[in-house]
Amino acid sequence: MSQENNMLQLLAKATGLTATDIATAIPRAGVATVKAWLSGDKMPGKDQVNALARTFGVPAGALLSELASTFDPARTKGEHDLLAAYRTLNTRQQGALLEVARTMADTHSSSRRKGKR
Repeated sequence: MSQENNMLQLLAKATGLTATDIATAIPRAGVATVKAWLSGDKMPGKDQVNALARTFGVPAGALLSELASTFDPARTKGEHDLLAAYRTLNTRQQGALLEVARTMADTHSSSRRKGKR
């Protein structure tokens, strides 16, 4: 489930906080746990999200929403990889990729309606 540049990683980088700094500010979180959050391998609990939000100076709801979408267990590895790649593109490239994906989805949908797969 690891993702490059997940929200916590970006916030840590933006604030200049290390995993040790963050672990010190979060109740019941060791450095190894914080590193797992930053690498995207684990998700913090609700109390920890509130403490993280205070530490980074961001709204807890926004942070929780971002984490929930990032760590959605219903997503496949391919979906996580696609989202990570999409986030590295510039706006023009993102638009082109979305156009291609929508065209492919429309083609797939009409094939299924005709009984083809």
